[in-house]
Amino acid sequence: MDDVRLRSQLETLAASPEAIDLRLHALDREWDLDRAIELEAAATGLVGLALGVLVRRRFLLIPGIVGAALLLRALTGRYPLEPIFRGLGLRSAAEIERERFALKALRGDFGGTA
Repeated sequence: MDDVRLRSQLETLAASPEAIDLRLHALDREWDLDRAIELEAAATGLVGLALGVLVRRRFLLIPGIVGAALLLRALTGRYPLEPIFRGLGLRSAAEIERERFALKALRGDFGGTA
């Protein structure tokens, strides 16, 4: 979610503490980008492994490609399917946490801190 949309959503939620609570609850259930990448990589790797064993050995390339993509993610922070996941609306854990922090501040959770 970009800054403009986040700001607009926060302004809308500011009028209702119940709406903030509901949004915080939704954020607790929201999948972040890393979790989606882990799921996609594990599922693709396992399917490739099963196809390689049961159908044709050539399918064993799939787990190798998945491993290379995960290595790329670890070394550079980029993942080949990340633009697709972003297009589906997935956000990083830091982006979700930033919204959570803004909602809690808006609700007044940090009023007693100095």
